Amino acid sequence: MTIEDLARPEIRDLHSYEIPVQVRGALRLHANEAPWSAKANCDSLNRYPELRPNELRSRLAGHFSVSRDNLLVTRGSTEAIDLLVRTFCRAGQDNIVITPPTFAMYQVYADIQGAGTINCPLLAEQDFAADADAINESCTANSKLILICSPNNPTGNVVPRPQIIQLLQARKGKSIIVVDEAYIEFSDTESMADLVAEYENLVILRTLSKAFALAGARCGAVIGNTALIRILNGVLAPYALSTPVIDCVVHALSSVENSDDGFRVREIIAERERIREQLTSNRIVQKVWPSQTNFLLVQFRDLATVQKRLQTEGILIRDLSSQPGLKNCARITVGSLDENNRLLSALHYDEDDR
Repeated sequence: MTIEDLARPEIRDLHSYEIPVQVRGALRLHANEAPWSAKANCDSLNRYPELRPNELRSRLAGHFSVSRDNLLVTRGSTEAIDLLVRTFCRAGQDNIVITPPTFAMYQVYADIQGAGTINCPLLAEQDFAADADAINESCTANSKLILICSPNNPTGNVVPRPQIIQLLQARKGKSIIVVDEAYIEFSDTESMADLVAEYENLVILRTLSKAFALAGARCGAVIGNTALIRILNGVLAPYALSTPVIDCVVHALSSVENSDDGFRVREIIAERERIREQLTSNRIVQKVWPSQTNFLLVQFRDLATVQKRLQTEGILIRDLSSQPGLKNCARITVGSLDENNRLLSALHYDEDDR
């Protein structure tokens, strides 16, 4: 018997998350990172960090306008997804409901846990709008989590607040509605965190990886009912965040009011619309969807040719063509002005120039 034979069957069959390729010196427009670097520092490492980083928790709660008792600090918002699935989904019995195309890690964590996944696809013909009635109808008695990414990765659109409230009411006492707001700073919608006291089955995920330019720190938060936060706190590993991470994030947050991050977010939004306008008029592009994120979903007439051309220019974008409904589609992160101009220049060619 091999090591592989000893592993759980669902782990052996796991379709793991496709990690974006890392190429030294390449223009990284495939990972939805910020094009600037946050200023940070760190302290000594000879002591264990706090079991739970209280100052960081308070600062995040203040920034997200929630009570600290409604917030748990996690290693990115992805750890919060893992915590929720492990806490509420029994292996072989319970399931999650997702709305593809969406963030791939939802299903990965369900697969790792041995939980089922119910797919309720977004409406491609309506620019990937969600259907709250269809989501509710797709649930079973064992649907413990409904994961809504809003704004959604990779389609860039938001799920309207009334639809999420409709789900919260319809699934009260049956399912937890998890709203992943990783990209909300780039949208024109408000966080739903103000409703966690009203709806005990509402969970909000936030991250510092995007608008805060702290992707390398791996810091996020789960916001929810105090009872739910207490449960997740018991599942989260002790000393989950390292001292350098805690120190650098506290340092970054302490100066956020005096920083130009808000301006930079507005700059990303302006650049996003500029790129979208130019790509829409490009003959090699089939469609560019509206976006409320720091990226664009683009359908090319021939993505393979585009990929080859961009590779010769040292530019990386995220190929999504293997996902249902996304043939010839790629996700392009909005970078700095110079980076975006470099991208647009590389894509400015005639289809015959191959």
